[in-house]
Amino acid sequence: MFADLLRRMTAPAPTPLSDGDARRALGALLVRIARSDGAYDAEEIARIDKTLSARYSLSPSDTAALRADCEILESEAPDTVRFTRAIKDAVPYEERAAVVQALWEIVLADGVREAEENALMRMVAPMLGLTDQESHQLRRAVEQG
Repeated sequence: MFADLLRRMTAPAPTPLSDGDARRALGALLVRIARSDGAYDAEEIARIDKTLSARYSLSPSDTAALRADCEILESEAPDTVRFTRAIKDAVPYEERAAVVQALWEIVLADGVREAEENALMRMVAPMLGLTDQESHQLRRAVEQG
């Protein structure tokens, strides 16, 4: 279903993503972090929907449709590095902190930080151009509400 998008994301010199593809890539990364601990529960799904809806000003039905696309894309995609590279290329540096904060919101949505989620966050945040300290500050901000 997303073969063309995946082919473009994995090309040696990927082209910038369209707005719709960037949305799907970000959503797929949110789904990947939610699934990384082997559980994909209602709290995480609700947090993904809230993030996508707020970021892109979507209706509930458009949000659900986008998330469904993101779930498929995440399951078909080869690795997290390509998602992260596509997002880094599509999202200005100033907005990437919001991406990392959204990822922490997903990780913390179920109240438990699993080792798999921590490992993925340690990999993704620097790949988006944020330091470990910045990621830590964003996590603390999410934890403090």
